[in-house]
Amino acid sequence: MKKIVFFAAALAALVSCHKNGIETPIIPVDENLKINLSMNLATKVTDTAFESGDEVGIYVVNYVDGVAGSLAASGNHYDNVKHTYSTSWTPAEEMYWLDKTTKADFYCYYPYGNPSSVTAYPFAVNANQSTLANYKASDFIWGIASGVSPTSNLVQIATNHVMSNMTIYLEAGDGFTDETFAAANVSVAVRNVKTNATVNLTDGTVTATGSVTEMIPYNEGTYYRAVIVPQTVANDSALIVVTVDGTEYTLKKGFTFVGGKQHKFTVTVNKTGNGINIGIGGWETDDEDNGGSAE
Repeated sequence: MKKIVFFAAALAALVSCHKNGIETPIIPVDENLKINLSMNLATKVTDTAFESGDEVGIYVVNYVDGVAGSLAASGNHYDNVKHTYSTSWTPAEEMYWLDKTTKADFYCYYPYGNPSSVTAYPFAVNANQSTLANYKASDFIWGIASGVSPTSNLVQIATNHVMSNMTIYLEAGDGFTDETFAAANVSVAVRNVKTNATVNLTDGTVTATGSVTEMIPYNEGTYYRAVIVPQTVANDSALIVVTVDGTEYTLKKGFTFVGGKQHKFTVTVNKTGNGINIGIGGWETDDEDNGGSAE
């Protein structure tokens, strides 16, 4: 009995030490390190930072013999672990490094879902983005942190949006004054664009799928905006339609929407002449004049 008591006391001494009346755990040398994550948002369509309640999915893929592993739908070191943002990120389950030496790649995507495929994950932007909720729900964020060595520090994952963003500004042209145009009943539509896509979670590339449709952008008050699947609109397609007091002014034009870019369209509506003129800029400097006319 004395041997048993002595062994129990020795074991307790190994597990913890007592200092100033506070139990302090002793972490065994061979215990795995906990993974701590921080998702930094480089660009988000809805904002420049993640918002409270946002949920992302995290995959962790270990290196094997010093070589990066391949992301799979399942069987990774960690598969699609949900992390919820408040003032920091809270995981649905605690994650640990494989050991103290094995590097890993971290894949992050937003919004959280249940991908059955990591190379062709179906996603759709809303055709009707007239509400802020529908606009925000169309955003897709992706990021990766590669070759990270085990550490107790935060693992920083820089993310970017992979969809394209379109902003539309309206100006009064010939036949309108600023006052009469402001008083008119005006609506805007984006036509001949695809809203369905697949996202490759291994590299963040997006492929437009399905047929084209009409989209309703969100009205910010001074301009309109919409999240667009990256794609090329065929030449001579009706791209932007501005309806003023029941009369449609249509721009027929081909255009390529690029993932990660915001394309600015300034539309001048004329009662006479060519109707609409359009110029485009972007998040990345784009000094080209892609103007055109519509009737």
